[in-house]
Formats: sequence, structure tokens, C-alpha cells
Amino acid sequence: MLDRVRRDVERNALRARNGIKLVAGVDRPGVGCSPKDVVWQRGRTQLWHYRSDKVQHSPPLLLVFSLISRSYILDLSPGNSFVEQLVEAGFDVYMLDWGEPDERDAGNGLEDYVDDYIPAAIDRVREISGADEVNLFGYCFGGVLSLLHAAHHPDSPLRSLSVLATPVDFRHMGPLADVFAVGGLRVDSVLDENGNVPPQVVVQGFRTLTPTAEVTRYVTLWERLWNDEYVASYQAMTGWSDDHVPFPGQAARQTADMLVRDNGMLNDRLIVGGDRVHLADIRVPFLTVRAERDHIVPTAATERLIDLVGSPDKHELVLPAGHMGLVVGRTAAKTTVPRIIDFLRRRSETVDRPTEGKGA
Repeated sequence: MLDRVRRDVERNALRARNGIKLVAGVDRPGVGCSPKDVVWQRGRTQLWHYRSDKVQHSPPLLLVFSLISRSYILDLSPGNSFVEQLVEAGFDVYMLDWGEPDERDAGNGLEDYVDDYIPAAIDRVREISGADEVNLFGYCFGGVLSLLHAAHHPDSPLRSLSVLATPVDFRHMGPLADVFAVGGLRVDSVLDENGNVPPQVVVQGFRTLTPTAEVTRYVTLWERLWNDEYVASYQAMTGWSDDHVPFPGQAARQTADMLVRDNGMLNDRLIVGGDRVHLADIRVPFLTVRAERDHIVPTAATERLIDLVGSPDKHELVLPAGHMGLVVGRTAAKTTVPRIIDFLRRRSETVDRPTEGKGA
């Protein structure tokens, strides 16, 4: 009993200390810390090359991120980083980061990303690495863009395509999609003065998916506020979940009309750059990874993807995790990332000896 009282006193003292730090915003953990170089840029978009002196696998891996969130969730913190694990496994890793769109990006449609930015990034990766092909990997809406690119460009130099938490049946995307598909809300009614969907709208939309999540996470935080490691992880992850960027207006309109209202991926009603696009035309080795407890992209929104893609060599990985738990935390470190690494290794060559990754 005395030991328990002593432990509770110590934990309450730690709770008070960490609570003050949280409120004051001090000792915030660093995010996106893996060393990298900007090797290509167009507008707000940048291509990052992560430094490595032990590249063992070819071709290189290009990560395509979502249009509405910050990409540092894939490189959250040292020891809890998807990118770090890929680099440690010997891959030559690049990231296509869209930056923070402004009024100059309001007219960007899905075709700008699918037919212009992604091909240009692939060309730059091939130029730097000397490889003929790349492994393409898309996260969340970055997976949507990657699917559209691979379907619209069946001759794209891809060794493989992997997507993580990527929706194709938008009927199951919850209130965030229902307001457009059923409620009749028009994208133009929520655009800001720059012609983009402001990040506050995106954040509030995600919060409607789990209305009690705010209360639950604060209760959990109080229970574990004494734990420095948990508090650091909490700060990083909740910071990211509230840290969105504007959604380019034209791309948002196309998403609402073609992907949500028409449910274009599931109904085979996709048009990109004026062309009909079919997921069945994707023929490269394919992996889809989805989470059973994903409240942002529910499993019902992702489960049909494996059937829609035409690749003879295609695989599905379903994990007992949430949306972020696929790329950060214990499930990611022990299950998700090792399985993705195994898929990529089987479709890669081993270089004769470790080579130094160059930044330009």
C-alpha cells in the first residue's frame, strides 16, 4: 500500500510537470528529422531525397503523400519513423511533398498532380539514381493520386505500386463525404479567398467522423500524463492530426464530383485529363495495405480495391490498426513496415555493394 501511494504521488508530480509543459508548448518533439535534400521543386511542391550511405536495393522508392495533410507523419520522430525504417532497410527513399498550396494552386486539378508532378518526380528520381524504374508508394489520398497515375499511364516506368489506407468506395467515407454526396454541399461554398478549401474545414470534417474522440484522447492523456515517452508521442501525433493544409479548389471540386458523388473508382467512371481511366489497366505488381480500425478511411472504403486493380501479381495486407497506426507506433514498426519492406525487397535487386545516397 505504501509503495502504491508513493508511486501515485510521484506520478501526480510528473503529471503536473508535463501538463505545464503541454500548456506552455515547451519541449515539443522534433518531427520530420531524417536528413534529406530538396532535389526538385515546382511551385510549392518539392521532391525530397533522404540521405543514406547504405543503399542496398534498387530501384528507388518514391513516396507520394496526401494533398491535405503534412507529410511528416511518415517521418514523425527518431525511432518512430516510417521513412527511417525504409532507409535502415537499405532503400533509396524519396518523398513528393506538396507543400502549402496558395492562390497560385487553386486551379490545380487532379490531372496536374497525376499527369505532371508525379511523372516529373519519377523522371528526376531516375535521373539521380540512374535506375530505369521506381517503386511508387502512395499514402491515403496520395494513394488515390498514385492509382490514377498508374491507370492513366500504363507505360509509366514503375517496378511496383503500393498504397496505404487508400479509399476507392467513397460511399463509406462517412459524414465527410455524405455532405457532398447526399447533403448537396458544393465545394465552392466552402472555398477561402484564395480559392482553396481552408484547413479548418478539413480538420472539422475529420472531427465529425469521431465526435467523442476529443474527450477520449484527453482522458487517456490524463491517465498517462506522467509518462514522458507517451506525452512526446501524443504531442507529435495530435499535432499532426490537427495540422492540415489547404485543398486546391479545382482538385477538391473534381474529388467531390467524380470520386464522391459519382463514386468513380468503384463505378469505373474516372476521367483524367479528358481521358477515361480504368483501375483495371494497372498491371504492375501491387500491394494495398488497410487498417481494420481506421476511422478516417474505414475498411469498407478500401476493401474493394484489390478487386479493381488488374495486376496479376497483387496482394492485400489487413492489419488491426488505426489510420496513423499503420505508419507510426508499435503495429507499424513490428508488422506494417516489415511486410511492406518484404514486398519491396522481393521486387527489387540487391546492389553489388552499399552505395552512398546523393542529394543531387
